[in-house]
Amino acid sequence: MMTKSASTRDSWPRLVEPREVRWSPVSAVTANSISSIGLNASFGALCKVISPLGAHEDVIAEVIGLQGDCVTMMPLAQVSGVSTESKVTLVNNESSVHVSKSLLGRVIDPLGRPLDNAGKLPNSLNSGFAGRQIEPLKRNSVREPLDVGVRAINGVLTLAKGQRVGLIAGSGVGKSTLLGMMTRYTKADVVILALVGERGREASEFINEVLGPEGLANSVVVLATSDTPAVVRKRGADTAHLLAEFFRDQGKDVLLLCDSLTRVAQAHREIGLAAGEPPTNKGYPPSVFSQLPKLVERGGMGDADGSITAIYTVLAEFELGNDPIVELARATLDGQIMLSRDLADAGVYPAIDLRGSISRLADKVVDDSHLENAVEMRRLWSLYEENKDLIMVGAYVSGVNKDLDRAIQLRAVLTDYIQQNQFEPCSLENAEHELATVLGARFE
Repeated sequence: MMTKSASTRDSWPRLVEPREVRWSPVSAVTANSISSIGLNASFGALCKVISPLGAHEDVIAEVIGLQGDCVTMMPLAQVSGVSTESKVTLVNNESSVHVSKSLLGRVIDPLGRPLDNAGKLPNSLNSGFAGRQIEPLKRNSVREPLDVGVRAINGVLTLAKGQRVGLIAGSGVGKSTLLGMMTRYTKADVVILALVGERGREASEFINEVLGPEGLANSVVVLATSDTPAVVRKRGADTAHLLAEFFRDQGKDVLLLCDSLTRVAQAHREIGLAAGEPPTNKGYPPSVFSQLPKLVERGGMGDADGSITAIYTVLAEFELGNDPIVELARATLDGQIMLSRDLADAGVYPAIDLRGSISRLADKVVDDSHLENAVEMRRLWSLYEENKDLIMVGAYVSGVNKDLDRAIQLRAVLTDYIQQNQFEPCSLENAEHELATVLGARFE
């Protein structure tokens, strides 16, 4: 009798190898695209561009557009040496990275090649897994809270296993630091970290200093720096989700961290514009607003024992309400954690702004008393923020609003509750107890 794991494994999609080698000429080359006439390839296929007489290294390119007999590709490396005398051949119509438990502790690129100088990957890796999408009605319901080790999140914005949440902030307000805390302290079986569009120096510091050997031991890091082509950056997010799905199907609770969703959207924008799509809101082509929801839907609860809790950082490039990627993330995800520049400037880290932050699944995984205290703290915090200008100029008269009086009285201790040393984790139980203490409520 076939086991469940075996039947699942047999259902994995397989690579489709070309039946025969067929060459097509390069018809046009730009800085970020290559065109060929007559190539029999499907959308998303990988092709090899070979320079005449082998004068330059071969270039791997991904098909990003098809129009009649013309195939538009975007190279995964520099196009130097590619000319109209070059030839193109199909590598495979479907692509997948090699996946295995032996990837734990490794840093790889979006094509599955090691970047950490820790030796070659074993030859026994499974090259057939190309992801497995779960039908919505077959997903398990969320039933357990997720301990991320951050007091403000555990206490006020409690996350559930299988939740998808956005970490939204401008530049320089501590996103990477908070992401590092969650990477180190979250109670998960496996951590998949996608660093997409990051500067090489920052990526190296995050892996070596923030994550460290202990955090890397049960993690897989997929790295695509800002200097890589757009298709490589886009594949960085795809590969990370594929790995998360693989470990989820092994019955693991996976924490997927993607830094950042904005860089993934920008990569899709470059690809879409190169393929001839029209620019729309903030220059993003229509495909971006369909591809990102498909990406985040790959997270969540599984149909067996495993789950994928996904946290996406989102860079707020424009004012709230005017940033299409921020608005898409808020509409698509199961909640958002907003970071405040004012709090960061005041030295409050993590700079979590409870006004605008929400966990939409908290009520499903915490008891009534915890939920009431979380709602009360968010209410007092927001009330103070709404009247902050009046308070600061002395225009508010004490006694006019009892709720506001309490918000002013508790402001300092509420701020202390949010503030946390990045090297001192706070458990879910302690966060709940401290929240009840701060509000003067009874802890059960």
